[in-house]
Amino acid sequence: MIALGTEKLLLAAFLVAIMVICLKFKKLTFSGALAAGIIGLSVFLADHWRGLLLLFIFFVLSVLATSYKIDFKLKLQPQSAQPNGRTAGQVFANGGVAATCALFGILDPEHLQFYLIMMVSSLASATADTLSSELGIVYGSRFYNILTLKQDTNGLDGVVSIEGTLLGAIGAFVVGLSFAAFSITSLLIGIAGILGNLSDSVIGASLERRGVIGNNFVNFLNTLFAAVVGLLFYLLIY
Repeated sequence: MIALGTEKLLLAAFLVAIMVICLKFKKLTFSGALAAGIIGLSVFLADHWRGLLLLFIFFVLSVLATSYKIDFKLKLQPQSAQPNGRTAGQVFANGGVAATCALFGILDPEHLQFYLIMMVSSLASATADTLSSELGIVYGSRFYNILTLKQDTNGLDGVVSIEGTLLGAIGAFVVGLSFAAFSITSLLIGIAGILGNLSDSVIGASLERRGVIGNNFVNFLNTLFAAVVGLLFYLLIY
């Protein structure tokens, strides 16, 4: 078992290393790196190294998916270019719900498991959303408006593809399996992540496309929705 002092040093070294790497390769701005560190610390305090592993899985998959065929995606969405990396607002939009759930779990340890389910479900949704949007735009063959189910333009808010949705589902289940192995709980988390991802498209088609809300708020809402759905599923089953 790792001594407490050694564990703290390992945690600090890990978080600092991730922050430095993100800054060096311009994946995150300075404020974004600080936000990522705060989220990482919160998740660690609630679920220790397993929680940090889940966050790391989301981070790695997101970076790989976002970087994949970036030139092609920028031609479709030139406004999405981020030469200096993601900001604190964007980081909290994806991980803020997870951090909040983690903090509630720390403050209310009697119900920690409930908060962990919510935390992981939100990360499953964030992962599904990122993979479906970043890879679906590349591999999708036909694109549909999620509200009308009519064919629509690739890259627009609320537009989905079968390929992108399936890739997002894989990401959601990877997070669920990493948390609870092959179990009913991992299945519930995966489904919550998929539903959260679909809610992102619905909100994108109905509100974001009209300019009512921005992408950061859409991402926050889809992770919150997944967290609530994951908890409801868990309460119904257990």
